[in-house]
Order: sequence, then structure tokens, then C-alpha cells
Amino acid sequence: MNSTDKRQSLEEIVALYKNCKDEKRKKLFHLKIIERSMELVKKIATPIAVQTGLPTEDLVQVGALGLIKAIEFYETGKNAKFETYANYFIKGEIRHYVRDKAGLIKMPRKVQELMHKINSARKTLMDETGAEPTDEMIAEFLHLPVAQIRDVLKVEQYKSLISLDQSVSSGDDDDLSLLEKIPADQYDGFGSSFEDRLTIAFVIEKLPPELRQIIELSFYQDLNQREISEKLHISQMQVSRRLKKALNKMYELIKKN
Repeated sequence: MNSTDKRQSLEEIVALYKNCKDEKRKKLFHLKIIERSMELVKKIATPIAVQTGLPTEDLVQVGALGLIKAIEFYETGKNAKFETYANYFIKGEIRHYVRDKAGLIKMPRKVQELMHKINSARKTLMDETGAEPTDEMIAEFLHLPVAQIRDVLKVEQYKSLISLDQSVSSGDDDDLSLLEKIPADQYDGFGSSFEDRLTIAFVIEKLPPELRQIIELSFYQDLNQREISEKLHISQMQVSRRLKKALNKMYELIKKN
């Protein structure tokens, strides 16, 4: 990257990419955006890897797919800052991947029983020592290999992962739910799991007709805000407000259920 590249902000490079008509230069701008944004991907992936025990490298690769989607769907002048916009795509892609991985794990009865023993042992040791016991202490207490204890605890981590209404935050916004902040325009990672689709279908049916219509046009017919405004003969600002209101209402319904 030359000195001119370094002086350009990420927002400027994204704008150049979006406005570029030359395919060769466009590819170079695309590469620069990815290079500039990989630190953001790593920053998001690392704590989730620590939380879940999944390899950081795997989550970085998945997050990079979210970044590429963000580059594709971002509209200069219409969306938030690119980094803020990409943040939600990256998190969404990683979290859906983690949830899908968790869904593949079937906890056998023996593992469930061992998990119960581990929890009982943890409580007993905490009562005795007044501190959180280590894996080694639990293993010694149960007369089991420490590796076996860690394997069971990892499975338990996978089974208690991120929910739709878990809050996310950015430097520009207050904490909001992932559902509230998911970009409306064609993010196909949203609702990809069976559980999510059931939840979304349920809450959409509960929406007032005008809000249900705006969600269906945006998520299911893949129309952008301009296309929706033309179809409904309202302004893009009204589309944006209705969409935000609909997402907020869906968020409230999901929390109640």
C-alpha cells in the first residue's frame, strides 16, 4: 500500500469502489477495502472464539464473508458509515455460523448426566473454597480426566449461545439488539436457521398490516427502499421509518416470547 493509499480513509475507498466503472480498478478498490477491514473482522471474531472455543481462524474466515456481503450491499449516502454497517454483517455471519455449529451437537444422555455432576461438583467446591474451581479441581473431585471435563464444558458452551435479542454495540450507537440493527437490504444470513425462520414468521403475523407489508417486501421480496417506495407510492424516508418501527416491534414481540 503506497502513501497515497494510507492517506485515504476507508470511507473514501468505499466511495471510489462504488463509483468506479473500470472493472480492473474496481477489483483493486475491493481488495483495499478488505485489507483495511480485516482488523475489524479479527476484533469481532476473537472474543466470540474465546467464548465458544471455536478456532479463531475459522471465525475470521466466516467474518470475512460477512465483510464481503457488506461491501456488496452498502450504498454510499444511504447507509451508516461503512465500518458501522460492516460490523453488523460480520457479527451476523459469525453468529449464525456458531449457532449452526451448536445445532449440530447432540448431547447424549451420558454427557447430560456428567454435566449435572460437574455443576454439582462446582457448587460444592465453591462452597468449600469460596472461589470458582478450575477444571483440574473438578476433575480431581470427580476422579475423571481433566480432558473429559473440558470436552463436556465445551459442549455446554455451544448449547448456550447467542440469541436473536442479544445486544450489540458500536461506537456510534447505543446498545441495540442484533435484530434491530440487522440491515434491511438483502442480508441473506438473517433468518438462515430453522429456529430463526419460525420465530420471524411468528412475529411477522403479529405485526399491523402496514408493518407486515414493509417487512415482507424488504426481506422476502428482496426490494430495496427505493423500490418499496415506488411500489407503495410513499417516500423513502417513510419506508425507512416504517421498517425501523417494524423491526422494533418484532424485537419487542421476540423478547415477550
